Amino acid sequence: MAELLVCLPIAIAAVAFTVPSNQWRPWVLPAGGLGHLYLTLQAIKAEKLVGFNNWLSLDPLGKIFLLLVSILFCGCACYAPGYLAQRQQRDNRVLCSCLLLSLSMMTTIILSHHLGLMWVAMEATTLCSAPGLYFNHNPRSLEATWKYLLICSVGIALALLGSLFLAYAALHEGLETSLLFEDLVNEAPKLSRPWLHAAFVLLLVGYGTKMGLAPMHTWKPDAYGEAPGMIGALLAGGLTNCAFLAILRFLQIAIAAHEADFARRMMIFLGLLSMALAAAFMVRQRDFKRMLAYSSVEHMGILVLGVGIGGTATWGALLHVINNGLTKGVLFLSAGNIHRAYGTKVTAEVTGALQRLPLSGAMFLLGFLAITGSPPFAPFISEFYLISAAFREGHPTVGGLFAFLLLVVFIGFGAVVISMVFGRPSHPIEETGFHDSLDTGLPIVALAALVLLLGVYLPPPLALMLENAAKFLEKGS
Repeated sequence: MAELLVCLPIAIAAVAFTVPSNQWRPWVLPAGGLGHLYLTLQAIKAEKLVGFNNWLSLDPLGKIFLLLVSILFCGCACYAPGYLAQRQQRDNRVLCSCLLLSLSMMTTIILSHHLGLMWVAMEATTLCSAPGLYFNHNPRSLEATWKYLLICSVGIALALLGSLFLAYAALHEGLETSLLFEDLVNEAPKLSRPWLHAAFVLLLVGYGTKMGLAPMHTWKPDAYGEAPGMIGALLAGGLTNCAFLAILRFLQIAIAAHEADFARRMMIFLGLLSMALAAAFMVRQRDFKRMLAYSSVEHMGILVLGVGIGGTATWGALLHVINNGLTKGVLFLSAGNIHRAYGTKVTAEVTGALQRLPLSGAMFLLGFLAITGSPPFAPFISEFYLISAAFREGHPTVGGLFAFLLLVVFIGFGAVVISMVFGRPSHPIEETGFHDSLDTGLPIVALAALVLLLGVYLPPPLALMLENAAKFLEKGS
């Protein structure tokens, strides 16, 4: 089953590449997404899932991320045929194939219990995502693609160096070297402390670059600003969360080595820095897709901040992984529709979206309310839990700063969104010819329904998964 989860998207990517019709090829994506989602649900129900000589394994922590990635990809895959039908002037062969390959590599990251395999899969996601960023074939998308490749490759190189340091931390103490996470966790108390500290710093910075934490976030505004909406959704809700999972794997080793305080102080600092920087750049933002990029920086900061606080906040951070990922799907897909309808991303030129695109405008407004922590949407539950946990765990200053930065983001984000969705349309409706339709609207509505559902009701199986994942991480084994 583990190998099938990885190989199925690769096989379907090969099918997509061989389909000759530019019109019919995108319909391979929903088939791949639904097939992967079915396998994911079966894998989550299984008591034990291992493969490839134990290099692949689905543990309680991985179940949370695999479920999110599979649902989000399925939503974006169902959106893709309607979107690409309006982009017939662009050949979509490479895009469709690379989307499925990216799903396979994200699955590999989640299942990987081998340090080297996870690194290779993380680098592969960078290469698979690049064609999607360049899909519009203009100078700005080319610049964004090169910036993404260069900055993320530097981050991945640092992560490789950190991985070598971690392996040497065992070798330095005369231990048998292993790149399996289970072995590293078991041997963690015996690892060399200086080398372990140096390894964690490099790994946090390296994978934090791929995650988009400040100040390593500089690829995000350009990449998210120039990529199609579904690519932005998969980056913000899927790929960056896979990088977060990689950091959690190494935090687990630090906890087992009784070095959790060292690791968590760094995570709290980077979390608050990311939130503060995002809040500053979201105020009076002139490009609404870049605004979503800074929202992603903010919420990646929230994730590492929650895990950095530790204790009961870990559960809230893992819940926020799901809530933020699904909400980012709503925001990026609806923003993509608005961009297509207006032909511009400049906020001053986009007004009256509710009149021009009633469905997409409403979903964008709903996504804004959800992502800024407004009830009754799911992010409100996880963010409220994280703030209260900060005070419970003895971090009142962190909790106060957290709440203040959320308020700043709400005001800055809200000022832009209100001017976009209300009022009269700034351009004639006939200018671009794009209108809301079922094929580009229903996937957004489905994701929005999940965001609302999780805000009013947390299914017991999901609650149990979160509890098991939090315990698995905090115990370091």
